[in-house]
Amino acid sequence: MVSHNKRHWHEKLLESLWAYRVTTRTATGMTPYSLVYGGEAVLPLEVQIASLRVAIQEKLTEEEATKLRLKELDNLEEKRLHALQNLEAYQARMSRAFDKRLKRRSFKQGDLVLAVIRPMNITHRIKGKFEPKWEGPYVVKDVYSSGAYRIISADGEYCPPPINGKFLKCYYA
Repeated sequence: MVSHNKRHWHEKLLESLWAYRVTTRTATGMTPYSLVYGGEAVLPLEVQIASLRVAIQEKLTEEEATKLRLKELDNLEEKRLHALQNLEAYQARMSRAFDKRLKRRSFKQGDLVLAVIRPMNITHRIKGKFEPKWEGPYVVKDVYSSGAYRIISADGEYCPPPINGKFLKCYYA
């Protein structure tokens, strides 16, 4: 929307937010607008080119319109619950898809492993893309049931905090 003049992005922000709010989300199967207000938004185009929904709304008396709105609001909690169920199912599908590609790593006490160099563990400044991404070897000291491991350096002096198995890989000597 701002490809021609990037400095005026703020002028298109309201239009972008509107588009986001009235577009159906894959995870919930509903629009954010409908989850907040209980009904779908009336698009400006629907008002200009009289749609069936707008025509029905215009023919209703004020009392009928109020009853219809109250009915929509009564159904809002049920709609949100349905969206929550859709979201949970979507998250389960995404988790299964992720787990299919995940390499399960399990180590025994005494195995030699390499640990990934994580940003919080860096004691020196990385110089570039050719720096090593793994450090070690370490020896697995303890195995926890949650998939975490306590590792120590081969000489037994350095003992980092417990680390998740996904940050370790076998060291072949």
